[in-house]
Formats: sequence, C-alpha cells, structure tokens
Amino acid sequence: MGLFKRNPFGHILFIKKWLIRILGILTHRRYRGFNELEIEGSEILRALPDNNVLFISNHQTYFADVVAMFHVFNASLSGREDTIKNVGYLWSPKLNVYYVAAKETMESGLLTKIFAYAGAISVERTWREKGKDVTQKKEVNPNDTENIKIALNDGWVITFPQGTTKSFKPVRKGTAHIIKQYKPIVIPIVIDGFRRSFDKKGLRIKKKGILQSFIIKKPLQIDYENDTIDEIVEKVEYAIDQHPSMLKVIPAAEIEEQNRLNKLRKWEY
Repeated sequence: MGLFKRNPFGHILFIKKWLIRILGILTHRRYRGFNELEIEGSEILRALPDNNVLFISNHQTYFADVVAMFHVFNASLSGREDTIKNVGYLWSPKLNVYYVAAKETMESGLLTKIFAYAGAISVERTWREKGKDVTQKKEVNPNDTENIKIALNDGWVITFPQGTTKSFKPVRKGTAHIIKQYKPIVIPIVIDGFRRSFDKKGLRIKKKGILQSFIIKKPLQIDYENDTIDEIVEKVEYAIDQHPSMLKVIPAAEIEEQNRLNKLRKWEY
C-alpha cells in the first residue's frame, strides 16, 4: 500500500489507519475494563465478502456504538472468537469500513471531524434538522445515496435505520430503498447496555461495570426483486429487535434506568 493511497472518498489510507489505531487504543477499556462487551456471532463476520455488506443496527449513542463495531469487526477478522481481548488486532485494521451519520452531527466540532475521517458517510436527514423533527420533509440529496453506493462497492457499510438513538422509533424507508436498489448482504446487529454505559453522544462514561451486549445475526433473507419496501422495513425492524410488537418486552435494567430518570426529573421541578 502506497503511503498516499486513497479510498474512493479521497481519504489517505495511511492517515485513516493511524486514526483507527489511536482511537481504538484510547477507547478499548470502555468495552473491556470499565465495562465488559459480550459478543455473539463473530464467526459470521469472517465468512463475509470484502465488500457490498450492509450492517443494520439499533442505535443507543452517537459514537460509542460505531466505535464498538470497529473493535468487534477487526478483532473478529483477526481470528478472535467473540472477544476483543488484546488490542493488537488494531495494528492491521480493515480500512474499507464506513458508517452512515448525520451531516450536522459530523460537522459539529473538531473531534467529530476526526471521527468522520475514520469512515463516515455524511448524509442530510430529511426529517430532522438541528435536533428537531421538521414538519416539511426535505428532498433526499442524490449525492447521499450515491456515496452509500460507492462505499458498498468498496467495502462494508454500517447504518442505523431508525436514524435516532431512541428505542422503537420507525425504521426509515431510505434504508429499504438502499437494500432493494444495491442488493447488499444485510447483517443485523443488536446492541444493548450502551445507553446505560455512556452519555447520549457516547463520549463520556456515565456508569461503570455495565455488561454491554453485541449480537451479530445471520444475513437477512430478502427477495430483492419481489419484496416491497414496506416488507423490507418490517424485516429490518424484526431483525434489529425494534418492531413495535416487541415494545412490551423491555429489559428490567432499562425499566430501572427509566424510573431513575423520572425521579430526577421530579426533583428538577
């Protein structure tokens, strides 16, 4: 690999490699030390092709979820079985991993711009602006979907199809359109414990000693030609444990956390 070799988005791979190494070393204890990350399904990752793979996941923090995925992906590809033990797997990270993120988030500061260089595909959200839902949806920027296509052609893409860290929000149809149009292998991931471990941005450790879970599922069965957009949306909701019918099954720890927050709000008033 040449020193100044670039990916399709113009990022110098040598710089990206060192960013992943440094950020990985700085964040490793957040998942193995201060808290513990329980992983299932790492063998699924090793069986995947090098490109045209779309990872879909529920979302609990802005950045901690993605950082955990970089750890798990690289640890699994280096031969580790459901563990991120020994951070040496970061020496030769997979460089063609990308993640879809809101443009306004990735341009909000220097740190987020550094994160963006590590693999962000910045998109303009059509339903939300400056942290608030908008009544009049904006038109989809065609450059956004084109960039996702470019990233899929080059490697693996992570997306959070709900577009929010709130649980049981609807899956956006844009993800279904991408699946139907580009026909990637779709790998569901279900995470938990991140909301209890970190603040909303996923930068500050909120609580230690939390068992975080990271479940990688087998490829989603999709009939790219015959499944409708609504059918794909429903499959995605079930795959990432966010279908409305699952709302009644709430982990006890999550109920406890919500009760704690409610008590704090009462004191605020």
